Amino acid sequence: MNLVALQTKTTNDFNKNYIKLKELISSCEEGSFIVAPELCLTGFCYERMDEASYFTSKIINEIKQLSENKTIAISFIQKQDLEYFNTLYIFHNKKIVHRQSKYKLFPLGNEHENFKEGKEDNIKIFEIDGIKVAALICFELRFTKYWLKLLGVDLIINPSMWGAERKAHYETLTNALALANQCYVVAANSANDDMASSSGIVSPWGEVIRDDNKELIEKELDLKEIKRVRKTIKIGLS
Repeated sequence: MNLVALQTKTTNDFNKNYIKLKELISSCEEGSFIVAPELCLTGFCYERMDEASYFTSKIINEIKQLSENKTIAISFIQKQDLEYFNTLYIFHNKKIVHRQSKYKLFPLGNEHENFKEGKEDNIKIFEIDGIKVAALICFELRFTKYWLKLLGVDLIINPSMWGAERKAHYETLTNALALANQCYVVAANSANDDMASSSGIVSPWGEVIRDDNKELIEKELDLKEIKRVRKTIKIGLS
């Protein structure tokens, strides 16, 4: 499996952002697992939540089609009844295989005033083509109790909109997550001017690929590497 971390800017034009996303997805090889930054199509547009939710409803089926022979992880603003959620969708071979609304909302960004939290139980391991996968959405990365819930996973994805002033935090935490869980971590963060960039892929051995100048960062997932690391440094994972 080819792992891909996207690193894109989000403008005020939802459709422009979507066109860019489709171009990047189309450029990825078949079999890629593509992770987009948090809310990359709309941003945290608190004054346009209804518009963003409607935009989401229009494009979900098209993204489903784009996932033929690919896996796409992307989060959207969605409205359910009178509440708004920040929901991660994972599309695989033209199907929705996982949904997870953000549980730990970031208080400094006033997320708790604008979104309803998801369910903690949805932070869990699930399988895609025999690969054990889990997701932590942005701020959830800081809570190591969730790292423990994911022990034994092969791949953790982290879509983020992480601020530039905490760039070192983002890199340190995503690096440590890979080492602590002896797994691959795909970190996809926004490239907006006030964001940290730092998208990248970290291997179970702690090898890091990051490049703030790229929109697309790639590395092959090697299940044998996971087994090798867990056999070499035994911390109770298999």
